[in-house]
Amino acid sequence: MSLYRPRRADGYLRELLGAFPAVMITGARATGKTTTAANHVVHVDRLDQPGTAALYRADPDSALRRAPRPLLIDEWQEVPEVLAAVKRSVDERPAPGQFVLTGSVRAERNNETWAGTGRIVPMSMYPLTEREINSSLAVSPPSFLQRLAASGIDELHLPAVVPDIDGYVRAALRGGFPDLGYHDRSERARGVWLMSYLDDLITRDAATLDSQKDPSKLRRYLRVLALNNAGMPAETTLYRSADVNAKTASSYDQPLRNLFVLVVVPAWANGYLNRLTKAGKRYLVDPGLAAAADGLTAADVLADNDLLGRWFDSFTASQLRPELALTYPRPELHHLRAEAGRREIDLIVELGASQVVALK
Repeated sequence: MSLYRPRRADGYLRELLGAFPAVMITGARATGKTTTAANHVVHVDRLDQPGTAALYRADPDSALRRAPRPLLIDEWQEVPEVLAAVKRSVDERPAPGQFVLTGSVRAERNNETWAGTGRIVPMSMYPLTEREINSSLAVSPPSFLQRLAASGIDELHLPAVVPDIDGYVRAALRGGFPDLGYHDRSERARGVWLMSYLDDLITRDAATLDSQKDPSKLRRYLRVLALNNAGMPAETTLYRSADVNAKTASSYDQPLRNLFVLVVVPAWANGYLNRLTKAGKRYLVDPGLAAAADGLTAADVLADNDLLGRWFDSFTASQLRPELALTYPRPELHHLRAEAGRREIDLIVELGASQVVALK
């Protein structure tokens, strides 16, 4: 792994493996879960390989006994029975640092196949942040939110080189997937990669969760979600634009959330505030992916104030999510909007009981 570029998640994964027998890393496909996890184990079993999957289906307990540890079980969702086998294994020998499981589908904890409660602890991974893309440090400096909570805004300093508005838009539309963030690809090549990602998402990944979904309708719905990225259109407007009803839209939302592609940021609630919009705000997990779904270019975003504001919002959220996932106690992103949009705060983070960060 000599070419491995450290991620902010490395320290957290190391901490979890030092305390628990098994860690499950989940997140959207191609966010670097397998690459990061492989840097912390001695052996990898990929369950998306037919031969390996067949061995685990036949006898998952024996397969686990044969494998060296710490072991990475990649794409666990291809053989869901492996979760129960991991449970049995750690029940017999509960030593920390034995297993890492990675997958791109949310484990349904109410499903009879889920056996990880108390044995397999979760960890989320997201696309790269700009700090990860632009830094080669092997150590993780304090995050933006950690510095803000500890010292306040007066202790935050701008970098030596600050991007202009064009630079921020280019970074947002490039996205944070490692295949794009770590490689200097042309705009055309990035577009081809992102469109291929969307095609796989619609025709393969979503179909694994529900084979009855119409790919053409799902593609249209995803495109409408992308066009309204970080926006708050009325649900009836959203459904009408996608030519679906509320029931169909709901049936599309859940698979996209289970694939970690759709993120819904809830409204912030406070007993002292009234007349707030309570609806959640929808984001695609990566602003570059959202732009590709609608065929948007930097020129398109720069020419439209509404698009520009929402892509800045989406870009900011994409930088905060990885930090929040590694913070304890874990804060959540919220938004605040007074009815009719007269007053609005794009993103709110509660840091403990007495600290609130508002980003607009």
